[in-house]
Amino acid sequence: MTVRTGRRRRPGSPAAAAVFAIGMAGTTLPTPLYGLYRHQLGFSELMVTVVFATYALGVIAVLFGAGNVSDVTGRRPVLFTALGLSAASALCFLLAGGLPLLLLGRLLSGFAAGLFSGAATAAVLELARPGRESRAGFAATAANMGGLGCGPLLSGLLAQYAPRPLALPFLVHLLLLALATVVTWRLPETVTDPHRPRSPRPRGVRVPPAVRGVFAPAAVAAFAGFALLGLFTAIAPTFVAQTLDEHDLAVSGAVVCTVFVGSTLGQALTGRFGVRTALPAGCLFLVLGLLLVAGSLAAGSLPVLVAGALCGGTGQGLAFRAGLTAVSAAAPPEHRGGTLSAFFLVAYLGISLPVVGVGALTTGLGLRGAGLAFAGCVIAVAVTVGGYVLRRPLLDEDHG
Repeated sequence: MTVRTGRRRRPGSPAAAAVFAIGMAGTTLPTPLYGLYRHQLGFSELMVTVVFATYALGVIAVLFGAGNVSDVTGRRPVLFTALGLSAASALCFLLAGGLPLLLLGRLLSGFAAGLFSGAATAAVLELARPGRESRAGFAATAANMGGLGCGPLLSGLLAQYAPRPLALPFLVHLLLLALATVVTWRLPETVTDPHRPRSPRPRGVRVPPAVRGVFAPAAVAAFAGFALLGLFTAIAPTFVAQTLDEHDLAVSGAVVCTVFVGSTLGQALTGRFGVRTALPAGCLFLVLGLLLVAGSLAAGSLPVLVAGALCGGTGQGLAFRAGLTAVSAAAPPEHRGGTLSAFFLVAYLGISLPVVGVGALTTGLGLRGAGLAFAGCVIAVAVTVGGYVLRRPLLDEDHG
């Protein structure tokens, strides 16, 4: 069972959100650097998506195998483990001289993200002061998406304008992780009677039966939104360089960051719309964004790509926060970490499987054709779930 702490002198929800953001930033740090790795190691575009998918598979494995572990052991031990895995991932990239260490670094990064997703989200929500639950919900989702967006922006700027482009971003992140470890040490524990699991066998994720009616449409909408994020974090830098002939790594990082800026904007707007309106509205914006992305692929236009990233990201943010709020409100406290981990599990399936499909399709259809096929499939999913929640809203009353 989880409780909110009454200690005011110790760091609270904002500090937990900062730790969350730092952890998630490391997962997208390599995004603008894939072109440099391709040149250095000589692998194909398909291998780029495989490297990216290795991260997503790491997330999925942890969410499935240990998604609810923080409900038992406590939030802080899981956060410490996630920070340690993030540091190990950064060291792999610092030492990377070939594909094996690159893959290992992405796998460890995925393990870290899987632990952060459930435990950090629950910690941010549970450390909120009474009456500020809505703000805490925004803080949790904004920390997730904001951290993911800051990663490529930071590494793109450092790689373009500072020395040692394949080392300095990870050194900076190691320093940030050290700071996050100190903050985590001072965070109150929100799980009463934390203890080691009685069985060493992973318990995995669990969605209580009472939550499933809310969970299914919310998770499918998250799947569609995260598919868009996966396209940008895995493919957009290559498209910007090869098709638009823009080789500035800071520009590539900024383009990827834009979709996460849109996501944060969408999350901020969710409180104004309310959950019942935000989820179908998010699906609509997601469809419009995908249409713009498809237009940029066809016309080779950077401004249209940026507009698609901003619009699609806004839709993803609206749908993501609305779904997360609804699922969190419906989940009983003793199963909240596991239920949230299940939600992220479906979302990360969206960020991995479609992107690998795009990478495979590039060998036959080229980057443009594969991107257009991807956009059409995700549009179909978004339209379907948007129509469903219009007919059957997730909650009887709006939750901000």
